[in-house]
Amino acid sequence: MSAPAPSPLAIVDAEPLPRQDEVLTDAALAFVAELHRQFTPRRDELLARRGERRAEIARTSTLDFLPETAAIRADDSWKVAPAPAALNDRRVEITGPTDRKMTINALNSGARIWLADFEDASAPTWENVVLGQLNLIDAYTRSIDFTDPRSGKSYALKPADELATVVTRPRGWHLNERHLQLDGAPVPGALVDFGLYFFHNAQRLIDLGKGPYFYLPKTESHLEARLWNDIFVFAQDYVGIPQGTVRATVLIETITAAYEMEEILYELRDHASGLNAGRWDYLFSIVKNFRDGGSKFVLPDRNAVTMTAPFMRAYTELLVRTCHRRGAHAIGGMAAFIPSRRDAEVNKVAFEKVKADKDREAHDGFDGSWVAHPDLVPIAMASFDAVLGEKPNQKERLREDVAVAAGDLIAIDTLDARPTYEGLRNAVAVGIRYIEAWLRGMGAVAIFNLMEDAATAEISRSQIWQWINADVVFENGKHATAELAREVAAEELAAIRAEIGDEAFTAGRWQQAHDLLLQVSLDQDYADFLTLPAYEQLG
Repeated sequence: MSAPAPSPLAIVDAEPLPRQDEVLTDAALAFVAELHRQFTPRRDELLARRGERRAEIARTSTLDFLPETAAIRADDSWKVAPAPAALNDRRVEITGPTDRKMTINALNSGARIWLADFEDASAPTWENVVLGQLNLIDAYTRSIDFTDPRSGKSYALKPADELATVVTRPRGWHLNERHLQLDGAPVPGALVDFGLYFFHNAQRLIDLGKGPYFYLPKTESHLEARLWNDIFVFAQDYVGIPQGTVRATVLIETITAAYEMEEILYELRDHASGLNAGRWDYLFSIVKNFRDGGSKFVLPDRNAVTMTAPFMRAYTELLVRTCHRRGAHAIGGMAAFIPSRRDAEVNKVAFEKVKADKDREAHDGFDGSWVAHPDLVPIAMASFDAVLGEKPNQKERLREDVAVAAGDLIAIDTLDARPTYEGLRNAVAVGIRYIEAWLRGMGAVAIFNLMEDAATAEISRSQIWQWINADVVFENGKHATAELAREVAAEELAAIRAEIGDEAFTAGRWQQAHDLLLQVSLDQDYADFLTLPAYEQLG
């Protein structure tokens, strides 16, 4: 008697989308179902382990390098796999969601890499999840074009040799995809994003001289990297491509991962491409993990925490040293400025800051860096060209001068800056504006001349939470309290209504965004991720 056919994935609570059958094929869904069966139980165990580790940090208020993996760190003999040609020069990377216009603009931007983002820059509506996959398929088959309905401007791809190489970022492990279920249980969003993309494009990318390349977000331990490595091994066998074709760059954007950089590279060594320094999520992770650690862990306004802060220098320099010791690329942080079409002086000041930031990264040994807008590509490119010249990277710079102790990474109190009342107002203003757009399906939003994504909202609400719970007193004598946060939020909501008018305000989701920001900022029970309660309200 033959074995019963595996139960298919059910698509639930989702209106049919144009051309969805090209993405949600039976074969692709069968692959995602198999990923779910094989790997979701381990995902669940690792999420539980995050909670246990967080409880340990709450008890000790410290972190250290792992004694049980000391031998991996001490062993000089291992290296990650050599970079494929398409990933050897990564001097400028542009990030953004996978909507049709962004797909074309990012590929055409002049950056070497496009981070095609299903994570923090994309609100995971079913439309964004499915049509984002379709846009990437269309890009690889050169059947993509776009005409802006408002301006009438048309967009099309440049010649293939001028296009950025795509590195796709699936959702983090904590997020489920409620529209795809197996036996009534939702499939992890990470497996949906990875599975659909890999199944449809792995061989196609090989034929184009590239490959299935990924950014791995929100990783908290080397065991989570091991899970990804096992997924890559399984997936390559499943579709019949050589082992080692996949390449992954891991975002070191959690404080726990900063203590396991070498182990993360080791677990992924046959598939590893590099590590990236992700600033806002990193600060969010510090607040989340040390939120009950007392005043010495209180962060000042987010804009006061620059990459030159001592604990941020320790993190970035350790990242460069670790990567280059193991033959991996070290990729720097985001330049989030959005140029103003109306204010040349704002642009001049901002461009100078971006240049200084990218100059510093290039001189520190980074092999590339991120920008959020095509206008910043030439600025970042010039910074890295000045240091790299014709070389594709500077992995030969081993940075053996760098010595980082465990305490250096969490020496938050080495900063002179303190939280300010204006910082509270800014956190509330950005938080409401971002969440409102996210609830309407937009994950990358220009706010006050900066491109904001979900990491921005996380640090905003985390700082409000932390300052209230640490009983911070601002420079104007006001105490950070729930009442003050509600007062500021009410004023901000009224200001938005006055700015955009009653009709636009009513048509938006402003009150809902205001309420959600206050919920995750004021609840004593700190939500692990803002996007979890927000997803329940997402259309």
